[in-house]
Amino acid sequence: MKYNFDEVIDRKDTNSMKWDRDTLIEMFDEPEALPFWVADMDFKTAPAIIEAVVKGAEHGIYGYSKRPDSYFEAIINWTRRRFGWEIEREWIEYCPGIVPAVNYLIQAFCIPGDKIIIQEPVYYPFRRSIENNGCHVVNNGLKFNGEYYEIDFQDLEEKAKDPRVTMFILCSPHNPVSRVWTKEELIKIGNICLENDILIISDEIHNDLVYSDYKHTIFPSLKEEFAMNSITCTAPSKTFNLAGMQASNIIIPNSKLMERFRVILEKNNIGHQNPLSIIATEAAYNHGEQWLKELLKYLEENIEFIHKYLGENLPKARMIKPQATYLGWIDLREYEENGLKLERILAKKGKVALDGGTWFGQGGEGFMRINFACPRTLLEEGLSRICKAVNGI
Repeated sequence: MKYNFDEVIDRKDTNSMKWDRDTLIEMFDEPEALPFWVADMDFKTAPAIIEAVVKGAEHGIYGYSKRPDSYFEAIINWTRRRFGWEIEREWIEYCPGIVPAVNYLIQAFCIPGDKIIIQEPVYYPFRRSIENNGCHVVNNGLKFNGEYYEIDFQDLEEKAKDPRVTMFILCSPHNPVSRVWTKEELIKIGNICLENDILIISDEIHNDLVYSDYKHTIFPSLKEEFAMNSITCTAPSKTFNLAGMQASNIIIPNSKLMERFRVILEKNNIGHQNPLSIIATEAAYNHGEQWLKELLKYLEENIEFIHKYLGENLPKARMIKPQATYLGWIDLREYEENGLKLERILAKKGKVALDGGTWFGQGGEGFMRINFACPRTLLEEGLSRICKAVNGI
């Protein structure tokens, strides 16, 4: 089947945070900005998901729902088929999103004053979640080698020795620098954390969105010891454009860790799941694989389009080649190193809404993150606005 990823769908006046005028004013002071910021796609989800959700909605009663056996089987089968990792039903817990899960995990396993390692520039809700729960950020900053980002293992080893460090939040694949960590890198991280009694939270929400030259490894699948010392967060949300369904899979093989996590969920009255999100998750994992295959092909073509367009129209800019995710990390430092100034120029002069590099912490200055999961005509218009604004600096 051929899916039409070129179809432009009007998302204005649909309560889309990404496209909402009031939100664009609040975030960018520009209601007419063309949005490439929020990490959801401008594509319809897979037809099989739409059909299943419509059929479920037609039932007409949306009461409290339980997760059936088939829900867990869909997650288990997908994880086996895609990643070769055998998981068990008892390891899977629900949470309405991975960011809420990260907050609950911090509450379950840390106390105020603890230190938590992250790797900036990184998804900014990590820092916010840590600080909101009274803990302190320890930044093991990534190093840019001119082609891609690397982990500073010497720095990680030193910082992990601090006895106040109790948790490491791993972004795998990494957002925004789009790295797929190798097995060797993951093993080094895992061993350092084991040696220093540091729990690993592995955010793998983008693990299905990996391009043809790369292979994602689910962290706990590497070693039994890693599985016992980690919690893995996955979801159908990025893969199938279901973020608003608010469903994520928190996978915890260690029963003692699971028990502590469930205590926090109970304290916060997290339990019942949106009935339509149960249906959507099952349909995605059971019937969405061909759609995902074609989506990845289209996204790879968008990557090539961006490289070619920037090369012809903004030659001193470059997008770090994404190994995964639909989020491009564009280096604009040759034009403007002041991140806040760059962000304002793009919003006000370019009328384009991008995630500013400064949002992602240290190392983000002079970069911008672009969401290229959109029809190519929209992408071309966005790139045109970026180039005109930056060339005017």
